[in-house]
Amino acid sequence: MTRMTAARAAVEILRLEGVNAAFGVPGAAINPFYAALKASGAITHTLARHVEGAAHMAEGYTRTAPGNIGVCIGTSGPAGTDMITGLYSATGDSVPILCITGQAPTSVIHKEDFQAVDIASIATPVTKAATTVLEAAQVPGVFQQAFHLMRSGRPGPVLIDLPIDVQLTEIEFDPDTYQPLPVYRPAASAAQIGKALAMLGAAERPLIVAGGGVINADAAGLLVEFAELTGVPVVPTLMGWGAIPDDHPLHAGMVGLQTSHRYGNETFLASDFVLGIGNRWANRHTGRLDVYTKGRTFVHVDIEPTQIGRIFAPDYGIASDAGAALELFVAAAREAKARGLLPDRSAWAASARERKATLHRRTHFDDIPIKPQRVYEEMNRAFGPETRYVSTIGLSQIAGAQMLHVYRPRHWINCGQAGPLGWTVPAALGVATADPDAQVVALSGDYDFQFMIEELAVGAQHRIPYVHVLVNNSYLGLIRQAQRGLGIDFQVNLEFENVNSPEIGRYGVDHVKVAEGLGCKAIRVTDPNELGAAFEEAKKLAALHRVPVVVEAVLERITNIAMSTTADIGDVTEFEELATEPGHAPTEIIPLTAAR
Repeated sequence: MTRMTAARAAVEILRLEGVNAAFGVPGAAINPFYAALKASGAITHTLARHVEGAAHMAEGYTRTAPGNIGVCIGTSGPAGTDMITGLYSATGDSVPILCITGQAPTSVIHKEDFQAVDIASIATPVTKAATTVLEAAQVPGVFQQAFHLMRSGRPGPVLIDLPIDVQLTEIEFDPDTYQPLPVYRPAASAAQIGKALAMLGAAERPLIVAGGGVINADAAGLLVEFAELTGVPVVPTLMGWGAIPDDHPLHAGMVGLQTSHRYGNETFLASDFVLGIGNRWANRHTGRLDVYTKGRTFVHVDIEPTQIGRIFAPDYGIASDAGAALELFVAAAREAKARGLLPDRSAWAASARERKATLHRRTHFDDIPIKPQRVYEEMNRAFGPETRYVSTIGLSQIAGAQMLHVYRPRHWINCGQAGPLGWTVPAALGVATADPDAQVVALSGDYDFQFMIEELAVGAQHRIPYVHVLVNNSYLGLIRQAQRGLGIDFQVNLEFENVNSPEIGRYGVDHVKVAEGLGCKAIRVTDPNELGAAFEEAKKLAALHRVPVVVEAVLERITNIAMSTTADIGDVTEFEELATEPGHAPTEIIPLTAAR
């Protein structure tokens, strides 16, 4: 056995569990842990500018590659409360991150000591476990259990709170014999898969809905193989986008009230059977359940047993990891195909492809100020299928999901359930840290960008390059559009005359100056015909200077983006002229590339 501080034992367990990067902000109550981190030398640390930013960096890091566990670290009191938003985001999207906080000495925790807060109680609703460790000898077991919980069942975050005296106490710990606990994931049985496949076989117009669980299970290849064996079109959810390439013949488009395609909604409404794998029937995907479920049979496969029936009762439910289920689905489908038992789905799949070929929204506009649709058209041209997109919420994210193209799993990295403003900058830094050779492209509206803009300095300091596409209409665009139903336009206008930058007019914040002041590069674009060149220049600048590069597209003030105002996926309002409308000039809808 080896004698060491509990803080050093904790760092050793991080190393042995495969952690090689952490994000955080040191402070007095967590400094012993930082001392152990420095002494170890095995884990790279990125200093954030805000502790919430560290949590979102950890999220981005985890979401980038299978097996990653992002770690965020902060001191006692407000550091932990600042990270609650990141924990909420991670738990909502089934993302395992480990949050480590310092704490006041055990003797004064309940005496209203400086920055002593019961962070474990605060974090409990948004974590799989939250523990204040009061006995130093328990530190190894608590950390071992944390990794077991984060990886088992539905993945999610854990918080460990370490009083400073606990960190400093010496304990016996042997790193050489440490073993991670076995990970538990429920797996479907052959009988369950056989029944589900028989139900699919009895349908005339079946669909597969592929959720984020498919990506979490690293099972995108199995999903595509199963779809190809059965000939069944696939609808990815927003969190499952990339599980099947956008240009695959069986990719049927996304469904929903906002982040959806016209062809996706039309194909879904024409279906009679839905096999959901690794999805949670999120309300912005389903809309009104009476419309979504009418005339359809549902089978739901999910890793979390209590998720089945939570939103609506499926006709058949299977509690299983998506990867384990798909392995059996593929094996069963291969056998059925070899025996000639799979129905011919070619006509149904062809009808889905016909909708996909014709039901488009217009993207090509030459207007000045720039229409946002043109920005996404040019992004599709400039950024290839290897691009990892990062976004969180707002009209920018909704329009991006409607118009961008994604070809690979973990190449659309999106905060789905929580959608906190400010998420995009730190999450993109986490993604670029996890995959430093990738083309990382973040997408924000101006308000999301401003919320945690200070984190750009992290990219400048630590040389973390990526391209940030900033669409600026100087409005809280999504909230303004939602307020239309109430007949108001109230407290959503961000415009003002900036006395220091009169050249930007009423667009208020001079994002170029701010980005440059934080050590980054920035380009402002006011003409849509200059977007392509700006994106190419941004890629060159990022590669040359190894810093974030902001491309600000100055948009028209008001653009309403297609979405349903009635919570009905069959009633999506198209505010702009459609690509297929008579009399419209030939559009420049970007063809889906064959590259994957």
